[in-house]
Amino acid sequence: MFAEFAFPIFEQSIKTYHIIDDVYQPVLNPYEKGTIEYLLFAKNWVDTVQWHYEDIVRDPNIDPVAALDLKRKIDASNQVRTDMVEYIDSYFLNKYKDVQVKPNAKINTESPAWAIDRLSILALKIYHMNEEATRAEATAEHRAKCQEKLNVLLDQKNDMFTSISQLIEDIEAGDKYMKVYKQMKMYNDEELNPVLYQNKK
Repeated sequence: MFAEFAFPIFEQSIKTYHIIDDVYQPVLNPYEKGTIEYLLFAKNWVDTVQWHYEDIVRDPNIDPVAALDLKRKIDASNQVRTDMVEYIDSYFLNKYKDVQVKPNAKINTESPAWAIDRLSILALKIYHMNEEATRAEATAEHRAKCQEKLNVLLDQKNDMFTSISQLIEDIEAGDKYMKVYKQMKMYNDEELNPVLYQNKK
């Protein structure tokens, strides 16, 4: 049950981040480098920092120079996030490289790692919605509305646990096969982003 294995690591990352709650704090990854646990913690840490970048950049009083700097940090963070998803898919590709794929095997629209990516974001949604549902200074009406939303997110978590497990079981059995496409982030590439390559002229 890989999703059930990953989710507590995501929760640990989120709780560790919020001890200091600063986007510029160093990463405190407790796992051994090179392990899947290390990669999952690091992946969620990037997601958590980016979540807070997005909060900060939406401040209506933010200085325009600071906002531009944050936008560039978000772009860089998106690239790191994509790279980490591909590393996680490499883990699955290696783990199941010897599986005999059945002739009638189907391909999934989403790789296991991209499903895990959505689970990492869901862990962040649950954490922050729970904060709002239990915020003492909020009105009872606000807390009740947030609790309703939290219940939906928790239901989604259970459904994702099931669907991710089914996907991985199908890959293990050869009923589905993985095909990973290296993501092309065009906006950071001086050869692909027209604004960047025109500025080089």
